[in-house]
Amino acid sequence: MAFMIFCLDKPNHVETRLANRPAHVEHLTKHESHLISAGPLLTDDGETMIGSLLVVDFADRAAVDAFLAADPYSKAGLFQSVTVKPYRNVFPRSGK
Repeated sequence: MAFMIFCLDKPNHVETRLANRPAHVEHLTKHESHLISAGPLLTDDGETMIGSLLVVDFADRAAVDAFLAADPYSKAGLFQSVTVKPYRNVFPRSGK
């Protein structure tokens, strides 16, 4: 099942993000088969990372929660908030 994960960083935590980014990317690479899309959220000028947006495919919400708990960003306390919702891709339509 697909899930959307929307994470906002705590204010003034750019250094926490940068310090943990290599381990975070390694974590994503390890779970790449579950990733539909993943990338950072940016400030309006596109210069500074302020969060993360992921669309993932896991068996259930418990598997998503385990994936998030193991993420170095989560372990470092980077996120102010994390929203997880079931997601259904409509566009682009498959088969095109």
